[in-house]
Amino acid sequence: MAGLGALARKIFGSSNDRKVKGYRARIAAIGALEAELKALSDDALRQRTDTFRQEVANGRSLDDLLIPAFATVREASRRAMGQRHFDVQLIGGMVLHDGKIAEMRTGEGKTLVATLPTYLNALSGNGVHVVTVNDYLARRDAEWMSRVYGFLGLSTGIIVHGLNDAERRASYAADITYGTNNEFGFDYLRDNMKYERGSMVQRGHGFAIVDEVDSILIDEARTPLIISGPLDDRSDFYNTIDAFIPRLEADDYEVDEKQRTASFTESGNERLEVWLSEAGLLKGGSLYDIENVSVVHHLQQAVRAHKLFQRDRDYIVRNGEVVIIDEFTGRMMPGRRYSDGLHQALEAKERVQIQPENQTLASITFQNYFRMYGKLAGMTGTAATEANEFLDIYGLEVVEIPTNLPVKRIDDDDEVYRTVAEKNHAVVEVVLDCKKRGQPVLVGTTSIEKSEQLAADLRKAGFRQRDLSEPFDGRPPAPDDFVFQVLNARYHEQEAYIIAQAGVPGAVTIATNMAGRGTDIQLGGNLEMRVARELADLEDGPEKEARVAEIRADIARLKEQALAAGGLYVIGTERHESRRIDNQLRGRSGRQGDPGHSHFFLSLQDDLMRIFGSDRMDGMLQRLGLKEGEAIVHPWINRALEKAQQKVEARNFDVRKNILKYDDVMNDQRKVVFEQRIDLMSADNVADTVAEMRHVVVDELVAKHIPERAYPEQWNSQDLQDDVRVYFNLDLPVVEWAREEGIADQEVRERLKTAADEAAARKVAQYGEPIMRQVEKAVLLQTLDHLWREHLSTLDHLRSAIHLRGYAQRDPLNEYKSEAFTLFEAMLAHLRQQVTGQLARVELVQTPPQLSEEATLATAIAEHEDPVTGENEVVEAAAAFQPAPAADRNPADPATWGRVGRNEPCPCGSGRKFKHCHGQFVA
Repeated sequence: MAGLGALARKIFGSSNDRKVKGYRARIAAIGALEAELKALSDDALRQRTDTFRQEVANGRSLDDLLIPAFATVREASRRAMGQRHFDVQLIGGMVLHDGKIAEMRTGEGKTLVATLPTYLNALSGNGVHVVTVNDYLARRDAEWMSRVYGFLGLSTGIIVHGLNDAERRASYAADITYGTNNEFGFDYLRDNMKYERGSMVQRGHGFAIVDEVDSILIDEARTPLIISGPLDDRSDFYNTIDAFIPRLEADDYEVDEKQRTASFTESGNERLEVWLSEAGLLKGGSLYDIENVSVVHHLQQAVRAHKLFQRDRDYIVRNGEVVIIDEFTGRMMPGRRYSDGLHQALEAKERVQIQPENQTLASITFQNYFRMYGKLAGMTGTAATEANEFLDIYGLEVVEIPTNLPVKRIDDDDEVYRTVAEKNHAVVEVVLDCKKRGQPVLVGTTSIEKSEQLAADLRKAGFRQRDLSEPFDGRPPAPDDFVFQVLNARYHEQEAYIIAQAGVPGAVTIATNMAGRGTDIQLGGNLEMRVARELADLEDGPEKEARVAEIRADIARLKEQALAAGGLYVIGTERHESRRIDNQLRGRSGRQGDPGHSHFFLSLQDDLMRIFGSDRMDGMLQRLGLKEGEAIVHPWINRALEKAQQKVEARNFDVRKNILKYDDVMNDQRKVVFEQRIDLMSADNVADTVAEMRHVVVDELVAKHIPERAYPEQWNSQDLQDDVRVYFNLDLPVVEWAREEGIADQEVRERLKTAADEAAARKVAQYGEPIMRQVEKAVLLQTLDHLWREHLSTLDHLRSAIHLRGYAQRDPLNEYKSEAFTLFEAMLAHLRQQVTGQLARVELVQTPPQLSEEATLATAIAEHEDPVTGENEVVEAAAAFQPAPAADRNPADPATWGRVGRNEPCPCGSGRKFKHCHGQFVA
């Protein structure tokens, strides 16, 4: 059957060939306009943008404008940048416009390709987002491509770290906005923590093109974006929970040291329920009622702290702090803290000061953020191996774009050695050989640690390592200068320059796979980067033109040397779990028809080889007489490894898909809450919403205390009277009403609603309608945010324990959906009750209420785990929200206080928190 499939592909072409063929028809039509457009003046060419915009406004579709728009961009690029799009680049542009992924080899000009669909889709006026992997690439690409957009009359914005809200708003308002995935995602979350519609920075999610789409939508999508802030002091709670654990007996809990988990037995549950009831911490009758999810979570963390974590092995106590010990290196890691309350549990166990736990204020996965766009497209050099995931998760089809010139790179079969030491020795020998012949070498490693090990082996062989702080002019090292550089994807701008110059003769570069991602390695060097680096101080003029000509000639000479030596030699020191990562490394060589070489060196001690039974293979190779330093090389090994990688890829896909299923539950609720917030912020008056909440609370209280079709003597009238006092601040004679002859629940309901409405009307009369409308909106938004954060925390705790339902033959995902829905309904009920209760007791003093956006954002941090280093990238969320300096504050003049956080000491000097003094609006 496989043979028949191969025969059919030869005769009819693959499905990808047929897709590409469908796009080729329009290339001729675009080319036919070239002569006509060349004859136009610059102004006349620019004028076409206004014409296109008018046609779109009149109802013409963007698809109808594709041919003339692409032809216009091609001509503008030729004039503004001296670069004319190849025909295959036009195909790439059409694929992107159709909302698909264009897989284009390294060096095929993806950055330029993006200008075609970006320009076309910007004509609609809804804005286009171009997403990159780091700030350096966002700036670089925006600066390069804005020459084309500016030439055609479109504006370009950049979103990078360090901008304030006004700058961000201006960048999002541009026709085209370049930025990083993290910044776009964090801006969305921060926007949904604002309290005024006008302070939001994003203006919608129409069309996005994601560069290095595999890195952003798969690699980085493994961890969510999180904005978090410190919780209030809960030391008493942690200490109370901690006191229970030593009282437990051995058969009250079960500990799994291998999985590092702990759970309570039936006897343990019974004991804990009694103790929690005595402490007033148990809601309902059972420990595992939905209301007790957070308590159970912290109990489990406390028993883990006592029974799994050992002092002086897992952590030490130093200067009154619990400091984690790295399990691999044995080193202390000051500043690092366990999450989810575990560190607080350890602090309670050791009787040291308990630091506040961080609470998630807002979070979203990249999957759910990018699925908000009306149209999404992506481009990369490696996407085909993950095509199923792109289609399943994002609805994105992958189309492989043909190269402009045939690929000449030689891809050798893998060499497999028994040990890492033998493998590294073989790599060093190849590097030495290339260095002597003047062939540039790029060595790819899987981690920073393995880069350092290989660097040590090169130093033993007589090489010297250039420090990143050493000046580097991009010229080749001298033949007798055995120098190499180590890059690790941390210093994006500097590394992009070094990677771009990694094609000069004799260059030796060791890099982790993410280092310099998005940067093209050109044999002989990169002209634009060398000009920017070497001629930065020269102004435009004859002298600069002469120097540019010298650099261009130098690069041409160096390229000839590199070509003669065989082009870029790429060495892989390990196979990855994903074939895509291997292909990224291999694709660095052989750009635009250049010769090149790729070769992977493996050992049986590599992670992937160990996972797939290298112990048996090691014994077999020894019996066959494989000597030290010898390698086994065979195409069968390549195929076996590829199948192993496919299995791992499928497993990782299933894991990511399962995580997403759980996040989808939260995402549905997130969308409801965020949309509700925007509606509330946009409304001038939320009185109707507040009144409706008030009436629903009345209905719920009456339904709770007056059973259906019950006689008045069966009513819980005293409890109803007490609840009316709690929620409406009204002392009504409900008990006496129940004694009236002929009274019915409907009559009670109407009396309560009337009394509550009259009390609300008195507040309006007392403080004035404008003030009360402001207070209502403030209370509503703040209460919604507070309950949503608590809800997020509860869902996190629920998710960490829901897998236990599987032991009862229940589907954990369905259980999670059901419980999450129940919790969401409860959150909405609490919202109605708390808003009604707070507004019933509101007392305004001196100053009108302030929304606490400043206080929340000033203490919040934005974080996302780096998929390469495993480190958390932490970003200050809102440096713009700062209080006035203390020296400038006059205690007697509130006008000098600036923005005051609600939990700060009041600047008046009373000693009370601001929210309980001049910022008070809830009694």
